[in-house]
Amino acid sequence: MTGVEGRPRVGALSTWTTRRWLRVGVALSLAILALLGVTGAWVLARTATISKDLVDVRSPALTTAIRLETAILDQETGIRGYGLTGTSEFIAPYRRGLDEQKANASRLADLLADDSEGRKDLSAVQEAVEHWQERFARPVAAEPPGAPSRLATERAAEGKKAFDRVREALHDQQERLRAERNRARDDLMATSTLRNWVFVSIGALIVLLAALIFEGLRRGINRPLEQLGAEARTIAGGDFDHAINPTGPADLRRLSGEIDFMRRRLVRELAFSEEARLRLDAQAAELQRSNAELEQFAYVASHDLQEPLRKVSSFTQLLQRRYAGKLDARADQYIDFAVDGANRMQVLINDLLDFSRVGRLHNAQQTVDLDTVLTRTLSTLSVAIEEAGATVTHDPLPTLIADPTQMGMLWQNLIGNAVKFRRPGTPPEIRVTAEREDDLWRFTVTDNGIGIEPDYADKVFVIFQRLHTKDTYSGSGIGLAMCKKIVEFHGGTIAVDPEYTEGARLTFTLAPHPPEAIGPSTLPEATRAGAEHAP
Repeated sequence: MTGVEGRPRVGALSTWTTRRWLRVGVALSLAILALLGVTGAWVLARTATISKDLVDVRSPALTTAIRLETAILDQETGIRGYGLTGTSEFIAPYRRGLDEQKANASRLADLLADDSEGRKDLSAVQEAVEHWQERFARPVAAEPPGAPSRLATERAAEGKKAFDRVREALHDQQERLRAERNRARDDLMATSTLRNWVFVSIGALIVLLAALIFEGLRRGINRPLEQLGAEARTIAGGDFDHAINPTGPADLRRLSGEIDFMRRRLVRELAFSEEARLRLDAQAAELQRSNAELEQFAYVASHDLQEPLRKVSSFTQLLQRRYAGKLDARADQYIDFAVDGANRMQVLINDLLDFSRVGRLHNAQQTVDLDTVLTRTLSTLSVAIEEAGATVTHDPLPTLIADPTQMGMLWQNLIGNAVKFRRPGTPPEIRVTAEREDDLWRFTVTDNGIGIEPDYADKVFVIFQRLHTKDTYSGSGIGLAMCKKIVEFHGGTIAVDPEYTEGARLTFTLAPHPPEAIGPSTLPEATRAGAEHAP
Protein backbone atom coordinates (compact mmCIF):
# COMPACT_ATOMS: atom_id res chain seq x y z
CA MET A 1 0.00 0.00 0.00
CA THR A 2 1.36 3.37 -1.01
CA GLY A 3 0.76 6.93 0.17
CA VAL A 4 -0.45 9.92 -1.78
CA GLU A 5 2.95 10.58 -3.30
CA GLY A 6 3.47 6.95 -4.21
CA ARG A 7 5.82 6.25 -1.30
CA PRO A 8 5.22 3.30 1.04
CA ARG A 9 3.20 3.98 4.16
CA VAL A 10 6.05 2.63 6.28
CA GLY A 11 8.27 5.32 4.79
CA ALA A 12 5.83 7.95 6.04
CA LEU A 13 5.81 6.43 9.52
CA SER A 14 9.59 6.31 9.51
CA THR A 15 9.65 10.10 9.63
CA TRP A 16 7.81 10.10 12.96
CA THR A 17 9.83 11.18 15.95
CA THR A 18 9.73 9.62 19.40
CA ARG A 19 7.59 12.50 20.65
CA ARG A 20 5.06 11.97 17.85
CA TRP A 21 4.85 8.24 18.48
CA LEU A 22 4.30 8.92 22.18
CA ARG A 23 1.67 11.57 21.49
CA VAL A 24 -0.30 9.33 19.11
CA GLY A 25 -0.03 6.34 21.43
CA VAL A 26 -1.02 8.30 24.52
CA ALA A 27 -3.89 10.04 22.69
CA LEU A 28 -5.27 6.73 21.40
CA SER A 29 -4.92 5.09 24.79
CA LEU A 30 -6.60 7.99 26.54
CA ALA A 31 -9.46 7.97 24.02
CA ILE A 32 -10.11 4.25 24.58
CA LEU A 33 -9.78 4.60 28.33
CA ALA A 34 -12.09 7.62 28.29
CA LEU A 35 -14.74 5.65 26.36
CA LEU A 36 -14.50 2.75 28.76
CA GLY A 37 -14.46 5.16 31.68
CA VAL A 38 -17.67 6.82 30.50
CA THR A 39 -19.25 3.40 30.04
CA GLY A 40 -18.08 2.36 33.48
CA ALA A 41 -19.40 5.56 35.01
CA TRP A 42 -22.78 5.01 33.33
CA VAL A 43 -22.91 1.42 34.55
CA LEU A 44 -22.02 2.52 38.08
CA ALA A 45 -24.67 5.21 38.01
CA ARG A 46 -27.20 2.71 36.64
CA THR A 47 -26.28 0.20 39.35
CA ALA A 48 -26.63 2.84 42.05
CA THR A 49 -30.04 3.93 40.69
CA ILE A 50 -31.40 0.38 40.52
CA SER A 51 -29.98 -0.43 43.95
CA LYS A 52 -31.55 2.66 45.43
CA ASP A 53 -34.93 1.87 43.80
CA LEU A 54 -34.77 -1.71 45.03
CA VAL A 55 -33.67 -0.87 48.56
CA ASP A 56 -35.61 2.35 49.11
CA VAL A 57 -38.82 1.68 47.10
CA ARG A 58 -39.54 -1.84 45.85
CA SER A 59 -38.62 -3.89 48.89
CA PRO A 60 -40.12 -1.41 51.43
CA ALA A 61 -43.29 -1.14 49.28
CA LEU A 62 -43.80 -4.92 49.25
CA THR A 63 -43.13 -5.11 52.98
CA THR A 64 -45.57 -2.26 53.67
CA ALA A 65 -48.21 -3.92 51.46
CA ILE A 66 -47.86 -7.12 53.48
CA ARG A 67 -48.22 -5.11 56.71
CA LEU A 68 -51.28 -3.42 55.22
CA GLU A 69 -52.76 -6.86 54.51
CA THR A 70 -51.98 -7.95 58.07
CA ALA A 71 -53.73 -4.84 59.47
CA ILE A 72 -56.83 -5.51 57.33
CA LEU A 73 -56.86 -9.19 58.35
CA ASP A 74 -56.66 -8.11 61.99
CA GLN A 75 -59.72 -5.92 61.39
CA GLU A 76 -61.63 -8.83 59.78
CA THR A 77 -60.68 -11.25 62.56
CA GLY A 78 -61.64 -8.79 65.28
CA ILE A 79 -64.95 -7.72 63.74
CA ARG A 80 -65.91 -11.34 63.00
CA GLY A 81 -65.22 -12.42 66.59
CA TYR A 82 -67.11 -9.41 67.96
CA GLY A 83 -70.11 -10.12 65.73
CA LEU A 84 -70.31 -13.79 66.75
CA THR A 85 -69.78 -13.32 70.51
CA GLY A 86 -70.48 -9.69 71.35
CA THR A 87 -67.35 -9.71 73.50
CA SER A 88 -65.74 -6.28 73.66
CA GLU A 89 -62.18 -7.74 73.69
CA PHE A 90 -62.57 -8.54 69.96
CA ILE A 91 -63.13 -4.90 69.06
CA ALA A 92 -59.55 -3.88 70.11
CA PRO A 93 -57.77 -5.72 67.22
CA TYR A 94 -60.26 -4.12 64.85
CA ARG A 95 -59.44 -0.62 66.02
CA ARG A 96 -55.71 -1.31 66.14
CA GLY A 97 -55.94 -2.62 62.60
CA LEU A 98 -57.63 0.62 61.52
CA ASP A 99 -54.70 2.65 62.86
CA GLU A 100 -52.13 0.37 61.26
CA GLN A 101 -54.11 0.42 57.99
CA LYS A 102 -54.02 4.19 57.93
CA ALA A 103 -50.28 4.38 58.68
CA ASN A 104 -49.29 1.67 56.18
CA ALA A 105 -51.53 3.09 53.47
CA SER A 106 -49.96 6.54 53.94
CA ARG A 107 -46.39 5.11 53.82
CA LEU A 108 -47.28 3.00 50.78
CA ALA A 109 -48.69 6.06 49.02
CA ASP A 110 -45.41 7.91 49.65
CA LEU A 111 -43.33 4.98 48.37
CA LEU A 112 -45.47 4.69 45.21
CA ALA A 113 -45.59 8.42 44.49
CA ASP A 114 -43.74 7.89 41.15
CA ASP A 115 -45.53 4.62 40.30
CA SER A 116 -48.93 5.22 38.66
CA GLU A 117 -49.76 1.51 38.48
CA GLY A 118 -48.90 1.09 42.11
CA ARG A 119 -51.11 3.98 43.08
CA LYS A 120 -53.99 2.40 41.10
CA ASP A 121 -53.51 -0.89 42.98
CA LEU A 122 -53.47 0.99 46.30
CA SER A 123 -56.65 2.84 45.34
CA ALA A 124 -58.34 -0.45 44.44
CA VAL A 125 -57.37 -1.92 47.81
CA GLN A 126 -58.58 1.15 49.68
CA GLU A 127 -61.91 1.15 47.77
CA ALA A 128 -62.48 -2.55 48.47
CA VAL A 129 -61.63 -2.08 52.15
CA GLU A 130 -63.85 0.99 52.36
CA HIS A 131 -66.76 -0.95 50.83
CA TRP A 132 -66.30 -3.84 53.28
CA GLN A 133 -66.02 -1.48 56.25
CA GLU A 134 -69.09 0.49 55.19
CA ARG A 135 -71.32 -2.50 54.52
CA PHE A 136 -70.16 -4.81 57.26
CA ALA A 137 -67.39 -3.78 59.67
CA ARG A 138 -68.65 -0.41 60.89
CA PRO A 139 -72.31 -1.49 61.38
CA VAL A 140 -71.20 -4.57 63.34
CA ALA A 141 -68.76 -2.52 65.43
CA ALA A 142 -71.57 -0.09 66.23
CA GLU A 143 -73.71 -2.90 67.84
CA PRO A 144 -73.71 -2.88 71.64
CA PRO A 145 -71.54 -5.50 73.35
CA GLY A 146 -72.85 -8.35 75.43
CA ALA A 147 -74.74 -10.39 72.83
CA PRO A 148 -74.03 -11.74 69.33
CA SER A 149 -74.73 -9.25 66.59
CA ARG A 150 -77.85 -9.88 64.59
CA LEU A 151 -76.50 -7.77 61.74
CA ALA A 152 -73.38 -9.92 61.50
CA THR A 153 -75.56 -12.96 60.93
CA GLU A 154 -77.79 -11.26 58.40
CA ARG A 155 -74.87 -9.78 56.37
CA ALA A 156 -72.45 -12.66 56.75
CA ALA A 157 -72.60 -13.65 53.11
CA GLU A 158 -72.36 -10.07 51.87
CA GLY A 159 -69.44 -9.38 54.25
CA LYS A 160 -67.60 -12.51 53.08
CA LYS A 161 -68.07 -11.52 49.47
CA ALA A 162 -66.87 -7.95 50.15
CA PHE A 163 -63.80 -9.16 52.05
CA ASP A 164 -62.98 -11.62 49.26
CA ARG A 165 -62.76 -8.62 46.94
CA VAL A 166 -60.39 -7.03 49.52
CA ARG A 167 -58.26 -10.19 49.50
CA GLU A 168 -58.21 -10.19 45.73
CA ALA A 169 -57.15 -6.51 45.60
CA LEU A 170 -54.40 -7.13 48.17
CA HIS A 171 -53.20 -10.19 46.26
CA ASP A 172 -53.04 -8.28 42.98
CA GLN A 173 -51.19 -5.43 44.65
CA GLN A 174 -48.61 -7.69 46.26
CA GLU A 175 -48.11 -9.75 43.10
CA ARG A 176 -47.42 -6.64 41.08
CA LEU A 177 -45.07 -5.24 43.76
CA ARG A 178 -43.30 -8.58 43.98
CA ALA A 179 -42.94 -8.69 40.22
CA GLU A 180 -41.54 -5.13 40.21
CA ARG A 181 -39.06 -6.04 42.93
CA ASN A 182 -37.95 -9.17 41.06
CA ARG A 183 -37.59 -7.17 37.87
CA ALA A 184 -35.48 -4.54 39.69
CA ARG A 185 -33.38 -7.29 41.21
CA ASP A 186 -32.84 -8.91 37.82
CA ASP A 187 -31.89 -5.51 36.37
CA LEU A 188 -29.45 -5.01 39.24
CA MET A 189 -27.86 -8.40 38.63
CA ALA A 190 -27.61 -7.76 34.88
CA THR A 191 -26.17 -4.29 35.44
CA SER A 192 -23.70 -5.63 38.02
CA THR A 193 -22.60 -8.28 35.54
CA LEU A 194 -22.16 -5.60 32.88
CA ARG A 195 -20.27 -3.44 35.37
CA ASN A 196 -17.93 -6.30 36.21
CA TRP A 197 -17.27 -7.00 32.54
CA VAL A 198 -16.64 -3.30 31.86
CA PHE A 199 -14.08 -3.05 34.66
CA VAL A 200 -12.49 -6.35 33.68
CA SER A 201 -12.23 -4.95 30.15
CA ILE A 202 -10.70 -1.73 31.50
CA GLY A 203 -8.17 -3.72 33.51
CA ALA A 204 -7.36 -5.98 30.56
CA LEU A 205 -7.03 -2.95 28.29
CA ILE A 206 -4.71 -1.24 30.75
CA VAL A 207 -2.56 -4.38 30.91
CA LEU A 208 -2.62 -4.62 27.11
CA LEU A 209 -1.73 -0.94 26.72
CA ALA A 210 1.08 -1.31 29.27
CA ALA A 211 2.41 -4.30 27.37
CA LEU A 212 2.15 -2.45 24.06
CA ILE A 213 3.81 0.66 25.50
CA PHE A 214 6.58 -1.43 27.07
CA GLU A 215 7.16 -3.32 23.82
CA GLY A 216 6.99 -0.10 21.80
CA LEU A 217 9.50 1.61 24.10
CA ARG A 218 11.74 -1.45 23.98
CA ARG A 219 11.72 -1.68 20.21
CA GLY A 220 11.50 2.02 19.38
CA ILE A 221 13.72 3.55 22.09
CA ASN A 222 15.55 1.03 24.29
CA ARG A 223 16.86 -1.17 21.49
CA PRO A 224 18.14 1.76 19.36
CA LEU A 225 19.68 3.37 22.45
CA GLU A 226 21.32 0.09 23.46
CA GLN A 227 22.71 -0.27 19.93
CA LEU A 228 23.88 3.35 20.01
CA GLY A 229 25.48 2.78 23.41
CA ALA A 230 27.22 -0.39 22.21
CA GLU A 231 28.62 1.42 19.19
CA ALA A 232 29.67 4.36 21.39
CA ARG A 233 31.49 1.94 23.71
CA THR A 234 33.18 0.38 20.71
CA ILE A 235 34.38 3.84 19.69
CA ALA A 236 35.38 4.67 23.27
CA GLY A 237 37.40 1.44 23.32
CA GLY A 238 39.66 2.89 20.65
CA ASP A 239 37.99 1.92 17.36
CA PHE A 240 37.47 5.49 16.23
CA ASP A 241 36.89 4.41 12.62
CA HIS A 242 33.75 2.44 13.60
CA ALA A 243 30.73 4.08 11.91
CA ILE A 244 27.42 4.42 13.80
CA ASN A 245 24.37 2.85 12.12
CA PRO A 246 21.24 5.05 12.65
CA THR A 247 18.13 3.11 13.84
CA GLY A 248 14.82 3.85 15.56
CA PRO A 249 12.55 6.90 15.25
CA ALA A 250 13.60 9.94 13.26
CA ASP A 251 14.97 11.91 16.22
CA LEU A 252 17.07 8.97 17.43
CA ARG A 253 18.40 8.51 13.89
CA ARG A 254 19.29 12.21 13.83
CA LEU A 255 20.99 11.78 17.20
CA SER A 256 22.97 8.83 15.84
CA GLY A 257 23.97 10.90 12.83
CA GLU A 258 25.08 13.79 15.04
CA ILE A 259 27.12 11.45 17.24
CA ASP A 260 28.71 9.93 14.16
CA PHE A 261 29.49 13.43 12.92
CA MET A 262 31.03 14.19 16.30
CA ARG A 263 33.05 10.95 16.00
CA ARG A 264 34.43 12.02 12.64
CA ARG A 265 35.16 15.47 14.03
CA LEU A 266 36.92 13.93 17.04
CA VAL A 267 38.98 11.72 14.77
CA ARG A 268 40.20 14.81 12.96
CA GLU A 269 40.76 16.69 16.21
CA LEU A 270 42.53 13.69 17.71
CA ALA A 271 44.93 13.56 14.83
CA PHE A 272 45.58 17.27 15.19
CA SER A 273 45.92 16.93 19.00
CA GLU A 274 48.37 14.07 18.63
CA GLU A 275 50.51 16.16 16.35
CA ALA A 276 50.27 19.11 18.76
CA ARG A 277 51.10 16.81 21.70
CA LEU A 278 54.23 15.64 20.00
CA ARG A 279 55.28 19.23 19.40
CA LEU A 280 54.45 20.13 23.03
CA ASP A 281 56.43 17.17 24.32
CA ALA A 282 59.41 18.34 22.35
CA GLN A 283 58.95 21.90 23.62
CA ALA A 284 58.45 20.66 27.21
CA ALA A 285 61.65 18.64 27.04
CA GLU A 286 63.49 21.67 25.68
CA LEU A 287 61.92 23.89 28.36
CA GLN A 288 62.83 21.44 31.11
CA ARG A 289 66.41 21.35 29.88
CA SER A 290 66.49 25.16 29.70
CA ASN A 291 65.01 25.48 33.21
CA ALA A 292 67.53 23.05 34.58
CA GLU A 293 70.35 25.06 33.01
CA LEU A 294 68.92 28.31 34.36
CA GLU A 295 68.53 26.88 37.85
CA GLN A 296 72.04 25.49 37.75
CA PHE A 297 73.28 28.84 36.52
CA ALA A 298 71.44 30.67 39.34
CA TYR A 299 72.90 28.43 42.02
CA VAL A 300 76.39 28.43 40.61
CA ALA A 301 76.33 32.17 39.89
CA SER A 302 75.10 33.01 43.37
CA HIS A 303 77.67 30.65 44.92
CA ASP A 304 80.51 32.06 42.82
CA LEU A 305 79.43 35.65 43.48
CA GLN A 306 79.65 35.19 47.24
CA GLU A 307 83.45 34.96 47.44
CA PRO A 308 84.45 37.95 45.21
CA LEU A 309 81.65 40.00 46.74
CA ARG A 310 82.88 39.08 50.20
CA LYS A 311 86.40 40.22 49.19
CA VAL A 312 85.11 43.51 47.76
CA SER A 313 83.12 44.14 50.93
CA SER A 314 86.05 43.22 53.22
CA PHE A 315 88.64 45.33 51.41
CA THR A 316 86.35 48.36 51.05
CA GLN A 317 85.64 48.15 54.78
CA LEU A 318 89.42 47.97 55.41
CA LEU A 319 89.88 51.05 53.22
CA GLN A 320 87.14 52.78 55.15
CA ARG A 321 88.71 51.99 58.53
CA ARG A 322 92.32 52.73 57.51
CA TYR A 323 91.94 55.82 55.34
CA ALA A 324 88.81 57.41 56.86
CA GLY A 325 89.64 61.10 57.37
CA LYS A 326 93.10 60.78 55.74
CA LEU A 327 91.84 61.48 52.23
CA ASP A 328 89.56 64.23 51.08
CA ALA A 329 85.78 64.18 51.73
CA ARG A 330 84.93 62.96 48.22
CA ALA A 331 87.22 59.90 48.65
CA ASP A 332 85.48 59.07 51.95
CA GLN A 333 82.11 59.39 50.17
CA TYR A 334 83.22 57.04 47.38
CA ILE A 335 84.41 54.47 49.89
CA ASP A 336 81.04 54.69 51.72
CA PHE A 337 79.23 54.12 48.43
CA ALA A 338 81.38 51.06 47.70
CA VAL A 339 80.80 49.56 51.18
CA ASP A 340 77.05 50.20 51.02
CA GLY A 341 76.76 48.75 47.51
CA ALA A 342 78.68 45.60 48.47
CA ASN A 343 76.53 45.09 51.55
CA ARG A 344 73.32 45.59 49.56
CA MET A 345 74.51 43.16 46.90
CA GLN A 346 75.27 40.54 49.53
CA VAL A 347 71.83 40.95 51.15
CA LEU A 348 70.15 40.75 47.73
CA ILE A 349 71.99 37.56 46.79
CA ASN A 350 71.10 35.95 50.13
CA ASP A 351 67.43 36.95 49.69
CA LEU A 352 67.42 35.52 46.17
CA LEU A 353 68.85 32.28 47.46
CA ASP A 354 66.18 32.07 50.16
CA PHE A 355 63.48 32.83 47.58
CA SER A 356 64.70 30.11 45.23
CA ARG A 357 64.96 27.56 48.04
CA VAL A 358 61.27 27.81 48.96
CA GLY A 359 59.75 24.43 48.12
CA ARG A 360 63.12 22.99 47.13
CA LEU A 361 65.56 22.82 50.02
CA HIS A 362 62.95 23.87 52.61
CA ASN A 363 60.32 21.15 52.24
CA ALA A 364 60.33 19.14 55.46
CA GLN A 365 56.58 18.55 55.91
CA GLN A 366 55.77 17.80 59.54
CA THR A 367 53.40 18.76 62.32
CA VAL A 368 54.03 22.43 63.11
CA ASP A 369 52.62 24.36 66.07
CA LEU A 370 52.23 27.88 64.67
CA ASP A 371 52.06 29.32 68.20
CA THR A 372 55.58 28.01 68.83
CA VAL A 373 56.83 29.24 65.44
CA LEU A 374 55.36 32.72 66.03
CA THR A 375 56.91 32.88 69.53
CA ARG A 376 60.31 31.94 68.09
CA THR A 377 59.90 34.57 65.34
CA LEU A 378 59.04 37.27 67.89
CA SER A 379 62.15 36.34 69.84
CA THR A 380 64.24 36.72 66.68
CA LEU A 381 62.68 40.14 66.00
CA SER A 382 62.81 41.21 69.66
CA VAL A 383 65.46 43.92 69.09
CA ALA A 384 63.51 45.57 66.25
CA ILE A 385 60.23 45.23 68.19
CA GLU A 386 61.76 46.77 71.30
CA GLU A 387 63.37 49.65 69.39
CA ALA A 388 60.06 50.47 67.68
CA GLY A 389 58.04 50.07 70.92
CA ALA A 390 55.77 47.62 69.08
CA THR A 391 53.01 45.53 70.67
CA VAL A 392 52.22 42.15 69.11
CA THR A 393 49.12 40.17 70.14
CA HIS A 394 47.69 37.02 68.58
CA ASP A 395 44.86 34.49 68.82
CA PRO A 396 45.58 30.85 69.64
CA LEU A 397 47.09 29.50 66.43
CA PRO A 398 46.44 26.01 65.04
CA THR A 399 48.76 23.12 64.40
CA LEU A 400 49.27 22.27 60.72
CA ILE A 401 51.25 19.91 58.51
CA ALA A 402 53.80 22.30 57.00
CA ASP A 403 57.47 23.13 56.64
CA PRO A 404 58.65 24.78 59.90
CA THR A 405 61.42 26.80 58.23
CA GLN A 406 59.02 28.27 55.67
CA MET A 407 56.47 29.08 58.41
CA GLY A 408 59.23 30.93 60.30
CA MET A 409 60.16 32.88 57.15
CA LEU A 410 56.46 33.71 56.60
CA TRP A 411 55.92 35.12 60.11
CA GLN A 412 59.28 36.90 60.10
CA ASN A 413 58.51 38.77 56.86
CA LEU A 414 54.92 39.67 57.85
CA ILE A 415 55.75 40.80 61.41
CA GLY A 416 58.99 42.47 60.25
CA ASN A 417 57.13 44.48 57.59
CA ALA A 418 54.49 45.53 60.14
CA VAL A 419 57.26 46.81 62.43
CA LYS A 420 59.27 48.42 59.61
CA PHE A 421 56.45 50.30 57.86
CA ARG A 422 55.14 52.09 60.96
CA ARG A 423 53.79 55.60 61.25
CA PRO A 424 56.36 58.12 62.50
CA GLY A 425 55.80 58.83 66.18
CA THR A 426 53.20 56.06 66.60
CA PRO A 427 54.16 52.79 68.34
CA PRO A 428 53.21 49.83 66.11
CA GLU A 429 50.26 47.69 67.21
CA ILE A 430 50.18 44.34 65.47
CA ARG A 431 47.34 41.82 65.75
CA VAL A 432 47.40 38.22 64.41
CA THR A 433 44.11 36.29 64.13
CA ALA A 434 43.20 32.79 62.97
CA GLU A 435 39.84 31.14 62.26
CA ARG A 436 38.65 28.01 60.48
CA GLU A 437 36.97 28.65 57.12
CA ASP A 438 35.57 25.49 55.50
CA ASP A 439 38.59 23.27 54.77
CA LEU A 440 41.20 26.05 55.27
CA TRP A 441 42.57 28.22 58.04
CA ARG A 442 42.33 31.96 57.44
CA PHE A 443 44.93 34.22 59.12
CA THR A 444 45.18 38.01 59.27
CA VAL A 445 48.09 40.25 60.24
CA THR A 446 46.81 43.74 61.03
CA ASP A 447 48.91 46.80 61.92
CA ASN A 448 48.42 50.54 62.38
CA GLY A 449 51.27 51.54 60.07
CA ILE A 450 51.40 53.54 56.86
CA GLY A 451 49.20 51.03 55.03
CA ILE A 452 49.12 49.95 51.36
CA GLU A 453 47.18 51.81 48.69
CA PRO A 454 44.53 49.67 46.93
CA ASP A 455 46.20 50.38 43.58
CA TYR A 456 49.34 48.57 44.81
CA ALA A 457 47.52 45.61 46.46
CA ASP A 458 48.78 43.19 43.80
CA LYS A 459 52.09 44.92 43.01
CA VAL A 460 53.52 44.37 46.51
CA PHE A 461 53.64 40.60 45.92
CA VAL A 462 55.81 40.90 42.78
CA ILE A 463 59.51 40.28 43.34
CA PHE A 464 61.74 43.38 43.43
CA GLN A 465 58.66 45.68 43.41
CA ARG A 466 59.17 48.47 45.95
CA LEU A 467 56.68 51.18 46.90
CA HIS A 468 59.35 53.30 48.64
CA THR A 469 62.98 54.18 47.95
CA LYS A 470 65.76 52.23 49.65
CA ASP A 471 66.77 55.39 51.49
CA THR A 472 63.33 55.63 53.13
CA TYR A 473 62.88 51.95 54.00
CA SER A 474 65.59 49.33 53.73
CA GLY A 475 65.04 45.98 52.06
CA SER A 476 65.29 44.18 48.72
CA GLY A 477 61.60 44.00 47.75
CA ILE A 478 61.53 40.20 48.00
CA GLY A 479 59.76 39.72 51.37
CA LEU A 480 56.08 39.67 50.32
CA ALA A 481 56.93 37.81 47.10
CA MET A 482 58.51 35.13 49.29
CA CYS A 483 55.39 35.12 51.55
CA LYS A 484 53.18 34.61 48.48
CA LYS A 485 55.35 31.72 47.29
CA ILE A 486 55.28 30.06 50.73
CA VAL A 487 51.49 30.41 51.12
CA GLU A 488 50.75 29.08 47.63
CA PHE A 489 53.19 26.22 48.20
CA HIS A 490 51.06 25.24 51.23
CA GLY A 491 47.78 25.30 49.25
CA GLY A 492 46.58 28.81 50.19
CA THR A 493 46.31 32.37 48.92
CA ILE A 494 47.43 35.76 50.25
CA ALA A 495 46.06 39.23 49.59
CA VAL A 496 45.83 42.76 50.98
CA ASP A 497 42.48 43.69 52.55
CA PRO A 498 41.48 46.87 50.62
CA GLU A 499 38.67 47.74 53.04
CA TYR A 500 41.01 48.24 56.01
CA THR A 501 42.26 51.86 56.07
CA GLU A 502 43.73 52.22 59.57
CA GLY A 503 47.00 50.66 58.46
CA ALA A 504 47.69 47.43 56.56
CA ARG A 505 45.89 44.11 56.87
CA LEU A 506 47.23 41.07 55.07
CA THR A 507 45.02 37.99 54.99
CA PHE A 508 46.12 34.54 53.88
CA THR A 509 44.94 30.94 54.03
CA LEU A 510 46.75 27.70 54.75
CA ALA A 511 45.55 24.14 54.21
CA PRO A 512 45.77 21.75 57.19
CA HIS A 513 47.32 19.24 54.81
CA PRO A 514 49.09 21.06 51.95
CA PRO A 515 49.35 19.47 48.53
CA GLU A 516 52.29 17.27 47.80
CA ALA A 517 55.30 19.57 47.41
CA ILE A 518 58.21 19.24 45.03
CA GLY A 519 61.35 18.41 46.91
CA PRO A 520 64.97 18.34 45.87
CA SER A 521 64.67 14.64 45.04
CA THR A 522 62.40 15.47 42.11
CA LEU A 523 64.71 18.09 40.59
CA PRO A 524 67.11 17.42 37.74
CA GLU A 525 70.47 16.07 38.82
CA ALA A 526 72.34 19.25 37.82
CA THR A 527 69.93 21.38 39.83
CA ARG A 528 70.24 19.17 42.90
CA ALA A 529 74.00 19.38 42.68
CA GLY A 530 73.85 23.17 42.61
CA ALA A 531 71.43 23.21 45.53
CA GLU A 532 73.66 21.00 47.62
CA HIS A 533 76.68 23.26 47.08
CA ALA A 534 74.83 26.55 47.56
CA PRO A 535 75.67 28.40 50.77
